[in-house]
Amino acid sequence: MLITASEVASVAHGTLVGLDCEASGIAFDSRTLRRGQAFVALGGDADGHDYLSSAAAAGAPFAIVRRGKSIDALTCIEVDDCDAALTALGGHCRARLAATLDRRVIGITGSVGKTSTKDLVLAVLRSKFMNAHGPEKSLNNDIGVPVTIINSPEACDALVLEMGMRGFGEIARLCEVGHPQIGVITEVGDAHGERVGGVAGVIRAKAELLQALPESGIAIVNSDSVNAMKTVHNISAHVVTFGSSETASVRFEIVLVDERGCCTVRFTAENQSAVGVVPLPGTHMASNAAAAVAVGISCGIGIGRCVEALANVQSAPQRMQWMTGPRGLRILDDSYNANPVSVAAALRTIAETPAARRCAVLGVMAEVTDSAAAHQEIAALCRQLGIELLSLETDLYGTSAMTVTQIVAALSELDSNNVVVVKGSRMAATERVVHALIG
Repeated sequence: MLITASEVASVAHGTLVGLDCEASGIAFDSRTLRRGQAFVALGGDADGHDYLSSAAAAGAPFAIVRRGKSIDALTCIEVDDCDAALTALGGHCRARLAATLDRRVIGITGSVGKTSTKDLVLAVLRSKFMNAHGPEKSLNNDIGVPVTIINSPEACDALVLEMGMRGFGEIARLCEVGHPQIGVITEVGDAHGERVGGVAGVIRAKAELLQALPESGIAIVNSDSVNAMKTVHNISAHVVTFGSSETASVRFEIVLVDERGCCTVRFTAENQSAVGVVPLPGTHMASNAAAAVAVGISCGIGIGRCVEALANVQSAPQRMQWMTGPRGLRILDDSYNANPVSVAAALRTIAETPAARRCAVLGVMAEVTDSAAAHQEIAALCRQLGIELLSLETDLYGTSAMTVTQIVAALSELDSNNVVVVKGSRMAATERVVHALIG
């Protein structure tokens, strides 16, 4: 979206320092900034103000900075708070898009499956709405949601917003910026439960999305999940369910699973059915695909077209992606993040994959309510499924902690007859194992 420095100064109550100019979207990382994007100097582990010169060199026309932080090489908008300025600009750009979006703003949250569902929803929407837009990677917080909106195309005709939470009120704040009219709840489990008093707190926090929907809105909820269905209490929006039961508004039935773990699925809604392949590994992806089909139908796309469009999904890196090691070892890279529900789903995926030997490289699962019990339950599931567990730098699973080097050595002789899944929370950085295995 095109934005001018003077427009940003007005919206953010800032001071324009330098000549007015125009940018196409915004970035908060000078390393990934595309020429023509504005730059916002946020705080955090690294102070964005230290990278203003880099942003200018990368082709940023202007930057949003704290007062007194302008540099000569770049037009700047000085504000009291860069985070608040970004939020205000996101809300302003959302208002600019209101006419073209026509109530097609979809918020997606859940303890697992947010990003995969986002990718599937975009694939479905783009079968009819050519300018449908969603977040890059997993931009789902107070920074990611406004950046996603600001980086929408001018003619954006459908907008998908991924919404994460690490505490009460976060999703509500994101909804104040994005104003979704359709809300999707994928699943609710013990993810960040330590921060909100357990699963009951997670349910309450996730429900903020549905509570923010207008009376004319649509709440699309996983009817296979008891916890997810608790989020619909006391909401005014119309409820649409997806699941494997006969009573689901959009029902899915797995027809077969191929050697990659990808499912052929029959979807049924309003007495119409269509069969298609969900090209993301794991039987749990059938549920995510059903959510995407429900979104498509809610936006006026026929079920046949929705199901056909699933084949066009562009999956995010480090999420259920098959990789190949030097000797042909099949590696399921799901290293981006982890909680008990998502780890169990990944384990069941490789358990259903033909292999002589199955291994799981697991890092710590952070911010779960009862860490010791959660890790022991996953270890027990590995034993039940016949999966060899290799613990990366943690002994919480009841096995000896191993280094990356030790794990690579243990797997070095495995070939194409074997499969390994790699998964852990962000703090565990389990992708190091994947990189080491594939060289």
